[in-house]
Amino acid sequence: MQQRLFVFILLFGCFVASAQNNEAQADSYYKKGEFKKALVIYENLIEQKPNSYNYINKLVDIHQQLEQYNEAERIILNHLGGRQNPMMTIALGYNYQLKDSIKSANKLYEEAIAYIDEKPNYVYSIARKFEDYSLLNQAIRTYEKGKVLTPDYNYSIQLARIYGDQGNVEQMFANYIDYINYRPNHLNDIKRTVSDFISENSDNENNMFLRRALLKQIQKEPKPYWYEMLSWLYVQEKAYNKSFIQEKALFMRNPESLERLIELGVMAKKDADDEIAKSIFNYVLDSTQDKTTALIAHEYILEIETRNADEVQLKEIDKTYNDLFSEFGMVRRTIPLQIAYGKFLAFNLKDTEKATTFLKESLKLNVTHYRKSRIKLLLADVLVLQEKFNEALIFYSQIQNELKNSTIAQEARFKVAKTSYYKGDFDWAESQLKILKSSTSQLIANDALDLKLLISDNKYEDSLQTALKQYAKADLYAFQNRTDDAISLLNKILEEHQGENIIAQTLFQQAKLFEKKKQYTKAEANYQELINNFSEDMLIDDAYYYLAELYNTHLEKSEEAKDHYEKIIFEHQDSIYFIEARRKFRLLRGDNSIN
Repeated sequence: MQQRLFVFILLFGCFVASAQNNEAQADSYYKKGEFKKALVIYENLIEQKPNSYNYINKLVDIHQQLEQYNEAERIILNHLGGRQNPMMTIALGYNYQLKDSIKSANKLYEEAIAYIDEKPNYVYSIARKFEDYSLLNQAIRTYEKGKVLTPDYNYSIQLARIYGDQGNVEQMFANYIDYINYRPNHLNDIKRTVSDFISENSDNENNMFLRRALLKQIQKEPKPYWYEMLSWLYVQEKAYNKSFIQEKALFMRNPESLERLIELGVMAKKDADDEIAKSIFNYVLDSTQDKTTALIAHEYILEIETRNADEVQLKEIDKTYNDLFSEFGMVRRTIPLQIAYGKFLAFNLKDTEKATTFLKESLKLNVTHYRKSRIKLLLADVLVLQEKFNEALIFYSQIQNELKNSTIAQEARFKVAKTSYYKGDFDWAESQLKILKSSTSQLIANDALDLKLLISDNKYEDSLQTALKQYAKADLYAFQNRTDDAISLLNKILEEHQGENIIAQTLFQQAKLFEKKKQYTKAEANYQELINNFSEDMLIDDAYYYLAELYNTHLEKSEEAKDHYEKIIFEHQDSIYFIEARRKFRLLRGDNSIN
């Protein structure tokens, strides 16, 4: 008896395995479009499982793909057998549609939609079947009817997706808004989806649709998430002043945290909207009793004021820093402000000795290893400014040992490589950069790869490495904010090393320095020379993008900007600038949708 049972189990297992293999083979043929081969296997499979809904659907679809509509109809009618089955009714209707019997098809579609009057729980299944056949208008009607018949369910997300597929952006937004009202905790998901349909241009038709819809919701029922969504839209348009109004309204309704306002101020600051950024941070100062929050706001305000300060204003900023230390103390809480002040002393007041002394005092405080490493990183940077390379390398190495494998340790390793490069020790720099190619920080990895390629491409061309040493020196001058000296030294390379590999990199680096000095026509000339004479160089996409940006933001040549963005889109699809170039090209072209 046991032996017979064992044999039965074994044979059944083999049968199941064989069926699964056959189904996988049939599916493979189906996906490849080899419908006749798939048909043979599915016909065998359905003999074994005549009521398999999956096999029936596949057979119907295959016959339709092969334009064997009568055979598809026979299978559907056989399966229906006089019973009510709305999904098969839709399949039969679609089969009539393929035979151009539109009237018969529509009659069956109506029958399927009417079915939910009796059984509302079939709304989703019927609508999805319509969607499978791209019968989107029927799917919309089904979901809309479902909203009425089953008010406890919400089909707005499905409707939004369908309207989006149809290009009906206004209705898509309306349904996303309805869904937010139903599920406010999904707000961030909706933002990500909607972002594909709006642009920086506030006059874009889609932007106006969304803005009007949100303002209408605020007037009707001023819930916090409408303010948040409208604020987000204004941020996409870089209208930080308008976003600020919404964020203030949100804060007044829920004055627990100023974090959102601080984030908005940081975004405005990054986009150089200094006036609004300062207004936001001053509002934070006026609204907080928390010392840490106040210090954050002070730090950002000082950083903004430092950007374009003259000598008189720099002295006033220096006084403000010292007033803040008098008020809040030289304690752990003020470490971020101390680091900001050390940077200000070294890079703005150019008092590197005072910066070094100040930062060494900060190191004496009892703080975490991470904060101490941040102080050491800046201190080492200041020592590089002073060309005290060996002392700087000691601090960078300490960070690597104290916080192994951390992002700040990788940053320190990169600075070790950069310092060695400044010194002309290219072999040691290259050995460190090889390690950093696999850095967990993409930014560090990219910077490391760029510097490694610069060294490896140029160190063998000249046994004395004259041009590379001059370039590294110019790079150091740029770091030291000796921009004129850097430009002059790069000019010397351009004059004395014509025909060498380093010329393209020199033109590019010098162009960026010209931009820093607002000498835009000189920068334009360099980028143009790169494009004209170095079309095969790895910097060619950089040259197109930076020149496009120059035309777009400073030289007011939008048509030329558009042409150069277009070059990246069609000729440099693998460029890191591809996505941004495409977005800006479409913005300049005035597209309503930026999909």
